[in-house]
Amino acid sequence: MNLEEKLKNLPNSSGIYQYFDEFGRLLYVGKAKVLKNRVKSYFQFTPVLQPSPRLSPRITKMISETKDLKTVVTDSESDALILENSLIKQLKPKYNILLRDDKTYPYIYFDSKDEFPRFDITRKVIEGRGIKYFGPFTTGARDILNAIYDIFPLAQKKNCLGNNESCLFHQIEKCMAPCEGKITKADYMKIFNKAIEFIEDKQKILKVLELKMTEYAEEMLFEEASEIRDMMERIKSSVVTSNVDLASTESFDVFAIAHTDRRACSVRMFIRHGKVISSISNQFKFDFGFDRDEAYKRSFLASFSKDMPVISTKIYLQEDFEDSESIKNWLESSFEKKFELTVPQKGAKKRIVDLALKNAEELLKQDSSKVMIQDSIKEYFNLMRTPTRVESFDNSHLGGEYTVGAMVVSESGKLQKNDYRHYNLESKDEYSQMKEMLVRRVESFEKSSPPDLWIIDGGETLRRLAEDILTSVGVNIDVVAIAKEKIDAKAHRAKGGAKDILHFNGNEYRLNTNDPKLHFFQNLRDEVHRFVIEYHRKQKRKGDIAINLTDIKGIGEAKVKRLIDYFGTFEEMRSATEEEIAKVLNKTDDKNLITFFKEKL
Repeated sequence: MNLEEKLKNLPNSSGIYQYFDEFGRLLYVGKAKVLKNRVKSYFQFTPVLQPSPRLSPRITKMISETKDLKTVVTDSESDALILENSLIKQLKPKYNILLRDDKTYPYIYFDSKDEFPRFDITRKVIEGRGIKYFGPFTTGARDILNAIYDIFPLAQKKNCLGNNESCLFHQIEKCMAPCEGKITKADYMKIFNKAIEFIEDKQKILKVLELKMTEYAEEMLFEEASEIRDMMERIKSSVVTSNVDLASTESFDVFAIAHTDRRACSVRMFIRHGKVISSISNQFKFDFGFDRDEAYKRSFLASFSKDMPVISTKIYLQEDFEDSESIKNWLESSFEKKFELTVPQKGAKKRIVDLALKNAEELLKQDSSKVMIQDSIKEYFNLMRTPTRVESFDNSHLGGEYTVGAMVVSESGKLQKNDYRHYNLESKDEYSQMKEMLVRRVESFEKSSPPDLWIIDGGETLRRLAEDILTSVGVNIDVVAIAKEKIDAKAHRAKGGAKDILHFNGNEYRLNTNDPKLHFFQNLRDEVHRFVIEYHRKQKRKGDIAINLTDIKGIGEAKVKRLIDYFGTFEEMRSATEEEIAKVLNKTDDKNLITFFKEKL
């Protein structure tokens, strides 16, 4: 069935649609309340099938490339919205606006039903009818909590109240020992409610910390003073200053989006009890023109998760967008609460929305100064999209043993070390090792969205392998391989003159050694090489230790296996106490093992 026939036989129900080019590459994923009406609106059928004249230049270009169409029917528009978002995250269609939403933000919470409540941190909904949340906090949540427990003598740990005797915290006057009945519930709650005031007004925390920092400095305890200073900086970075007086204790959220020709930034501000407590932002790009509806839709889906607490159901927008009603319905079905999405026209709420927009514009300016090299790389290689987020891969082994792989990640020119990954590999040759590692990364796309670009340490053969793996699952990612120039069959590694060769789409690129584009690839290749070698040495060391353990008198392979099964890792075994090791070995073996670790490690 050709494209025109498929268009004439579209289902009259909700679902998602996918457009493909002549090579079968995914161009776009969209959702529709009624597939038949939505998809047909893109086309004009007479005198020949062509893009509708009412489309924007971006969509016109997309439809002119479309040669095939697939649809998936869903039970509701909300289901279609979720499926659309999932496919966009996993497959990175060429014309969709792409936005990473793998982040979650911490909340401080307590259970009001506890006799002596205490604060803790969560990134997801906690079961219980008495749970109260503060946040989210983009930075400084742990610092705020640490400061609260330093300022107020509350129950510090979860297990404190489970014992009937006071602990070290009471001895150092950081807890009033409710476990021993040394404070009444009424007096405890007075302290606890005061702590709530400090969480809701971070300036109060900062004043106390500033006094403490000054005291440390006067006592010449400069290291302690610098730690307090750093803690204050982290707390300050989450504070959004606002001269808008709401004259109320309302709680609501605000959304605004600023954009240029190629990039956009969305800001979500959190107003709690009349104060702006924090904000989160998402920066994203569009290589084929800005789409306001998609930008707002992606921003909402990125900012809300079923696992995250929802404190306010009132949301004020900078402007309305096409899918606002379907987003509202999705929010209500997801969280089982009534939501309000409103565009304020005047007053304090309009000024808060303007403040969010101003923040988005400022973040966009800051980002624009960092992305020139990514833009030049996109243009030079004619990549599908700007390589904002990049993953680089390498593997290492020693005679086929201790085979490991690694992935490092860069986003907007910054290394994202929390996203680095190690891989323990079973394959014996370099080609199979790279295949094993890349397949495992592809299998994780549902949990962690794919990047804009893969960099492979190797030549054209490994680059084609990576491209084939991506094509097999329908994901659109460009792949560049970087290999050392070989002189007399040996890689040329002269310092300052490393003439690396870049491979892309079957072509070789030999850039000047001082070209920033080459440095971009070299830096990421060198970082992943450092990371994988570091891990390889660690694994080899573990293996060497495992072999050496059998040299200990009285410890054979069976006991080594029991130790590994019990502790899981050599790090856990090495840091274990004599009492813990005694649960696995007898007293003599226990002492011999402890002595071995002291002498060898």
